[in-house]
Amino acid sequence: MALQKIKKGDLVEVIAGSGRAEGKRGKVIKVIGEKDRALVEKVNVVKRHVKPSQMSQGGIVEKEASVHISNIALVCGKCDKPVRVGVKLLDDGSKVRVCKKCGEVFDR
Repeated sequence: MALQKIKKGDLVEVIAGSGRAEGKRGKVIKVIGEKDRALVEKVNVVKRHVKPSQMSQGGIVEKEASVHISNIALVCGKCDKPVRVGVKLLDDGSKVRVCKKCGEVFDR
């Protein structure tokens, strides 16, 4: 199984796409692997009209829409910039994600 470069809980920044979303940062809520997309909180917010049901009241609901993984970059804690992600093999044989600029390890 290949190591994913973006995972749930990562801090990411939008590097391309819609002008109003570009430059925004947020945490990844969910990664949709088969479509190469991710849900990022407070980024790409859309409004949906919901019919009332027994469970919920109807109205206009704001929720996040998915963003393609190629349009977001992981933010390094040390550099505080969006960076490319590399994979490094540790001595015990496990793979970890690393920052290409400073070598900071993302997975502990």
